[in-house]
Amino acid sequence: MVKNNIEIDVKVKCKEKSTTQVKIAEQIETTKSYVNRVIKKPNGVINPTFVQIMEALGYDIEITYVKRDAEVNDNDRK
Repeated sequence: MVKNNIEIDVKVKCKEKSTTQVKIAEQIETTKSYVNRVIKKPNGVINPTFVQIMEALGYDIEITYVKRDAEVNDNDRK
């Protein structure tokens, strides 16, 4: 089981950064509806087979978010 509520996590991170899903979608060159669908869909972020594997091994999944260094240029990630 994935312990995180991805939808709430994204909304909180958007609020912390004073941005919106629309702006994020524009930044990553996709649509707001696709961003929304990915974060709302139960297995939109985590592969369901991976979840089943970890459950079979006796684990739940919890995603931890780590803030990037401000010095890292976004263009370096592409």
